[in-house]
Amino acid sequence: MRNPDQYRLQPPYMKYLIIIFLISGQCQGCLAQSNTEIIPQADNSRPYALVAGGSKGIGYGISEALAKRGYNLILIARHLDTLDKAKSILESTFHIHVEILPIDLSFDKSATEIAKWCTDHDIHLKVLCNVAGMGGSRDYLSLSLDSLRYMVRLNVESCMALSLVLLPLLEKNSPSYILNVASMAGFAPIPVKNMYSATKSAIVFFSYSLRYQLKDKHISVSCLCPGPVFTKPEIVKDTKAKLGKFGVKMALQPEYVGEVAVKKTLKRKLIIVPGTLAKISSVVIRILPRRWIVALYGRAGKKAGAKKVKANS
Repeated sequence: MRNPDQYRLQPPYMKYLIIIFLISGQCQGCLAQSNTEIIPQADNSRPYALVAGGSKGIGYGISEALAKRGYNLILIARHLDTLDKAKSILESTFHIHVEILPIDLSFDKSATEIAKWCTDHDIHLKVLCNVAGMGGSRDYLSLSLDSLRYMVRLNVESCMALSLVLLPLLEKNSPSYILNVASMAGFAPIPVKNMYSATKSAIVFFSYSLRYQLKDKHISVSCLCPGPVFTKPEIVKDTKAKLGKFGVKMALQPEYVGEVAVKKTLKRKLIIVPGTLAKISSVVIRILPRRWIVALYGRAGKKAGAKKVKANS
């Protein structure tokens, strides 16, 4: 025989207590969720851009411009402290994911290690930016053989190697883009920056040829050729000494150069020269006979050298 209590109705207030209990539980869950810090997570469905030399200077300007457009980033540089700083700022400002790889790109195996890392992590690579390079105001005749070899490896070899080993990923995610960073110095021989202008000239010619070779693979190649960019005090000093007021007027800030570079790259422009004065100067440099340009640069270098000797005496 069944218990008569089974047929009794529950007190009417019980259903309200149950509803209140359920609602309060949901609210506590919502509150706990809202108090949890949102940490950027890797999202491989989002396109990635790899910036070699992307932690400071022009490279950081390019990284920032890509972040504004919603690209996740892979930043490569030698020093972990500058990479960590760049990662923190970019992630908090633009709410993207940033991977950092502290690697010296002058080493032979660096490019293949980077390509393996990207493949192993299933990176959706759409943009490769070869920015890493060595400049400075010292001439070929005043540098050691080791320094000259390091410049060639970093300015030319790293760009060539990364472009080659990352081609399969870029092709897989096409249409995609390669941005190589050269300089206006690559348009003509410069006696006071012999090896620097030679390496940047190599990047200009490499970019022209590579663009043609990759056209059918739907990979666009661009080459950034800026004039003076004030990334550090010694560049400001060298520009003033060799180019005077005209050089200062032509000089640009790295964030502006980065924005122009990315904007033009995504529009598939081949040669990118930011700034009106720099653009006009680059046309003149390419039109005039090279022996004239060498002589002009040589005189500017001698003039700057004479001023330096006078100041030190």
